[in-house]
Amino acid sequence: MEFNLRIGMEAEVEALVDENSTAAKFGSGGIEVYATPMMVGLMENAALTAVDKELGEEYSTVGINVNVNHIAATPVGMKVKALAKLVKIEGKKLYFEVEAYDEKKQIGKGRHTRYIVDSKKFLEKVKEL
Repeated sequence: MEFNLRIGMEAEVEALVDENSTAAKFGSGGIEVYATPMMVGLMENAALTAVDKELGEEYSTVGINVNVNHIAATPVGMKVKALAKLVKIEGKKLYFEVEAYDEKKQIGKGRHTRYIVDSKKFLEKVKEL
């Protein structure tokens, strides 16, 4: 199993903050601002997107660690984007630097780790649980 992965691979993904992505709706707070779990999910999606096309159809990655700070609030109606950059490869373990921004400022930053799995074998193991 060889993959065409290299340090520096990156991706950017965007989303619109709507009522369904607020802390109040998600249950992670009581205020109508962009929810931290939604930001983390967007960051994970950016990391997945950065490497997914190089893995082939039978492999994917799963998130195994997230360490981020949500440093600023974003109101409903504003666009947000997350960026992920592959900074280290250790066997099947992939390390990313992640950042998030709204239309005016940086709203989050940190690190995220993903692990390469054989999708079919992974799902078979999950079904056995």
